[in-house]
Amino acid sequence: MPKILFDCDTGIDDAMTLLYLASLIKAGEAELLGVGTVHGNVDPRSGALNTLRVLEMAGISGVPVAVGTAQPMAQPVHYAHSFHGADGLGETGLPVPTGDLSDELAPAQIVRLARANPGELTLLATGPLTNLGTALLLDPELPTLVREVVVMGGAFDHPGNVTTHAEANVWHDPEAAELVFGSDWPVVLVPLDATHPTAVDGDWLDRLAAHDSETARFASRMLEFYIAAYAPTLKRRGCVIHDALAAMLAVDPAIGRYVERPVRVELRGEFTRGTTVWDARAHPDDDERRPVKVAVGSDIKAFQETLLAAVLGL
Repeated sequence: MPKILFDCDTGIDDAMTLLYLASLIKAGEAELLGVGTVHGNVDPRSGALNTLRVLEMAGISGVPVAVGTAQPMAQPVHYAHSFHGADGLGETGLPVPTGDLSDELAPAQIVRLARANPGELTLLATGPLTNLGTALLLDPELPTLVREVVVMGGAFDHPGNVTTHAEANVWHDPEAAELVFGSDWPVVLVPLDATHPTAVDGDWLDRLAAHDSETARFASRMLEFYIAAYAPTLKRRGCVIHDALAAMLAVDPAIGRYVERPVRVELRGEFTRGTTVWDARAHPDDDERRPVKVAVGSDIKAFQETLLAAVLGL
């Protein structure tokens, strides 16, 4: 059973991912040791409160939720309110959570849980990588302690979603992402190339909306905001639940297709800062950097049906 530490910036697709993880916890198929939040879709405290709200709605308690880094390592902070709403949850107005936030900072939580569970911890990161980068600076032995790092981020043959080349999570903190991809630990990267083809629309959204449970009603209302934000991009009624694919590949890697390439992040380009780069010409053994396992596709039907069943089953 995987032991997961979820690092996120709880907006809409992070919230859907929390619902998926909640279904695994209830089924005894995963253990969520903690959640840490970071700047990104919203500020980290708002993201942490959103995390508590969603977990409480899903009937999950006792998971420590730690507030993390509030700004990137080397640039101003930006938020994604136009895609996620001022509250990060599509203006759904969930009540104040009853639980309390952890007193521990998210990067310290990463180090503590990795040391308490050596070789067992899966770090699932679906926001900017500032907490992970900070944890690497706090504890240089961290890469030897973590079982796997699964990151939703980057773009290669797919256009960026913040600039022409850069994906949001990497663009929000390129220096931190470069630290994570350059460290000697197993990394699975789930870029826009893999997530965009999994967009949900039509029948999937109708089946969600038809289900009369509190969780399904919340998810449906939240996704309506996301659908409106995606309209100029998708040109149809639909949205991309990026983060849930990363979570699913962390639990069931067999539904993905992968290549292995050393990955770097462009830090200086006027038009390309935050772009993820690989050298498709070279063999991974020709590079001193440890290859990253990059998802290039997935079983889309399995992803969509598994996610819908998870939400409807709560």
